[in-house]
Amino acid sequence: MPDTIERGKGHRARLRKRLIEGGGDALLDHELIEYVLALAIPRIDTKPLAKELLREFGGIAGLLTADADALARVKGMGDSAVAALKIVQAASLRLLRDRIMDKPVLASWQALLDYLRADMAHKMTERVRVLHLNSRNMLIRDEAMAEGSIDQAAIHPREVIRRAIDLGSAAIILVHNHPSGDPAPSRADIALTRDIADAGKKLGITVHDHIVIGANGHSSMRGLGLL
Repeated sequence: MPDTIERGKGHRARLRKRLIEGGGDALLDHELIEYVLALAIPRIDTKPLAKELLREFGGIAGLLTADADALARVKGMGDSAVAALKIVQAASLRLLRDRIMDKPVLASWQALLDYLRADMAHKMTERVRVLHLNSRNMLIRDEAMAEGSIDQAAIHPREVIRRAIDLGSAAIILVHNHPSGDPAPSRADIALTRDIADAGKKLGITVHDHIVIGANGHSSMRGLGLL
């Protein structure tokens, strides 16, 4: 047992050295996850668990965005290990969100898409959020409006517009994800978007776009000529 522990320490020291000297690209996906898990559960070999997690959730993106309860159901994952992965996700999202804060959103469109994909592309339930913008198209609030079952989420135009009025929003961007992975907007998505746009127009609130996020990409209703 002491020899096994020493070998494990040596392996982790080598991973640490490669990471510090070569940056994140110096480690494979399973090695990154292995090292994160090793910080939370230091006395076991975390490589098999890291590989199992990546298989279970379809890669590093699916793993880091997985629900905490789903992570906890994997054998070997305790609270500390789950928290370690969620810390990585939280830090990644904050880094991406910083790229769109204090800048006109429409001029930072790719950064916005990167942030939304990282947060929503692999979620297994549908979530609707509204990005509220001021008259300079700066982000003033990013709010979840509804979280539904695996195939639907309830949202009403009057609630969206009422909240925009409360916040003094000059414009909004609607966003939701498709757990199926296909980002093509449905007929219901299109109808809802047009209802919200019509309601907002009467009160001077512009709907810039409705973005649909999926594991297979994203779609823009304005880009598709649907708005």
